[in-house]
Amino acid sequence: MKIGVLVEDLYNELEFWYPYLRLKEEGFEVLAIGPEGGKEYKSKVGLPKASEVGAKDVDPKELDAIVVPGGYAPDRLRRSKDILDLVKGVYENGKIVATICHGGWVLISAGILKGKRATSYFAIKDDMINAGVDWVDEEVVVDGNIVTSRTPDDLPIFLKTIISKLKELK
Repeated sequence: MKIGVLVEDLYNELEFWYPYLRLKEEGFEVLAIGPEGGKEYKSKVGLPKASEVGAKDVDPKELDAIVVPGGYAPDRLRRSKDILDLVKGVYENGKIVATICHGGWVLISAGILKGKRATSYFAIKDDMINAGVDWVDEEVVVDGNIVTSRTPDDLPIFLKTIISKLKELK
């Protein structure tokens, strides 16, 4: 199974690296996907991670899941048509779209959250509600093939849920 983890400048270190490494540990093929392939992106504290592939070079049908980490990267990610097309494509193919913290911004911009039950970091609660989301303050929320969480503290249950959903797809 192949999973994409999005990366862009100002990503949250824990919210990128924990899923990236944990999913590899489970034996999945994991790709760091950025707006551009082979570009080095820096986290909020300057930790670098080069994207292994650009969003336009990934066929959404090839991914079993896509993870959107938080930090301030989602505000940059949602400006990329290629990123939004990829996220929407993964969703429309019935695969898992998982996001944490500010990552909900990307799902809003991809047009896949309206009418869904979801959570996020509290600071974007109003954005989520204004986008038509039934927003709740819970560790992890699953609505169909969308998995959402709030903060780095939720990462253990977030990843357990993603892994469980991936095993259902097998």
